[in-house]
Amino acid sequence: MTEITQTFEQTIEALIDAKKYSTIRDVLTTLRPADIAIILESVDNTKLPLVFRLLPKELAAEAFVEMESDQQELLIRSFSDAELKEVVDELYVDDAVDIVEEMPANVVSRILRQADPDMRKMINEILKYPEDSAGSIMTTEYVELRPDMSADDAIKRIRRTGIDKETIYTCYVTDKDRKLIGAITLKTLLLSEDETLISEIMREDAVCVNTLEDQEEAAKALSKYDLQAIPVVDQEGRLVGIITIDDAIDVIEEETTEDIEKMAAIMPTDKPYLKMTPFEIWKSRIPWLMLLMVSATFTGMIISSFETALAAQAALTAFIPMLMDTGGNSGSQASVTVIRSLSIGDIEFSDIFQVIWKELRVAILCALTLAVVSFAKIQLIDVLLLGHTSVTIGVTLVVCFTLALTIIAAKFVGCTLPLLAKKLGFDPAVMASPFITTIVDALSLLIYFAFATLILKI
Repeated sequence: MTEITQTFEQTIEALIDAKKYSTIRDVLTTLRPADIAIILESVDNTKLPLVFRLLPKELAAEAFVEMESDQQELLIRSFSDAELKEVVDELYVDDAVDIVEEMPANVVSRILRQADPDMRKMINEILKYPEDSAGSIMTTEYVELRPDMSADDAIKRIRRTGIDKETIYTCYVTDKDRKLIGAITLKTLLLSEDETLISEIMREDAVCVNTLEDQEEAAKALSKYDLQAIPVVDQEGRLVGIITIDDAIDVIEEETTEDIEKMAAIMPTDKPYLKMTPFEIWKSRIPWLMLLMVSATFTGMIISSFETALAAQAALTAFIPMLMDTGGNSGSQASVTVIRSLSIGDIEFSDIFQVIWKELRVAILCALTLAVVSFAKIQLIDVLLLGHTSVTIGVTLVVCFTLALTIIAAKFVGCTLPLLAKKLGFDPAVMASPFITTIVDALSLLIYFAFATLILKI
């Protein structure tokens, strides 16, 4: 697909240079909106409004939704009021809200002025919900049915109103107070007798989420119950909107990206990498780097306090990087596994003892395996092959015992910290590789010098 897209980009650029605008229109209308948005990213900003105006009205609106916010802003500023109104009128409410949230205040004012009163009211209602809540990503465009309707009446209603709805495949049944009482699919309606009442064929156990529920939980519910859309209700159980699968996928992508950035010790950002300036990237990375640098001071203090021991047994120094790296890697493995399980709802804090017991057994197996391999490596390579006479059996035992105990400690820290963070209301992703590694580095050194003191009597 990347090669095909690049070919289209080159073709459009050549057609722009040749001023063959009718051909550009013919080429673009054969593509999907998402592909058009990608191709338009390569178009020079001075020519972007011209190329965009070549698209048919409906296709233009669909492609506009898929574009990056900076390009959207550029186009809005170039639109006349009439052109802007044409685009806004074709948008679904949730897409309009997403665009409004990304725009500066003066651009937002223009968008809202060109929206019809009903659209403006719905946008303002959704904007009132907290950021990252289910209400903030829902759309108010859904098909609403009554339980006393017949299947035939319901289908007629869908035909009459469905053109303005984001989805018609699942319809929602409400009472006179708009309280959600069930759901029914279009397939069920089409396969039922015309006179059959909706109340007889609807599902009364419709899965729903509250407007104030976290958007990630709403996305998980869509995935768990294999739904195309999920209804959103207010505190009184009244149906106020739906979240469709495309919005849920966007949420999952955003949350996953945020978790990855936190696990890599980067402050989360909404901008794509290539859209960020070096200064913005520096701002997202430097806070954690400074924190981790300062925290590494403890590691230096531990080494400094055992300078005499290291001077007496210089061979111990050579094994410090291996011990610290292995401990950090072991802790990271456990933390990443637990963080992922927490994010997909596989485990909860109440499972902490099961997790510890499982990781303890894994840690013992890993510790024994690596300790035996380390013993063989030191004796065969360091002693026999390289001839390091200072690496005695005592030093070898110190290294192997430290390695085994460090792995067990690292697995314990790695599996418990994310669970504790979740319990305390913090994001478990923060307790990932860099943070765990810093803690385990200090632990590995303390264990190392404790064994050195015990076995080598230094």
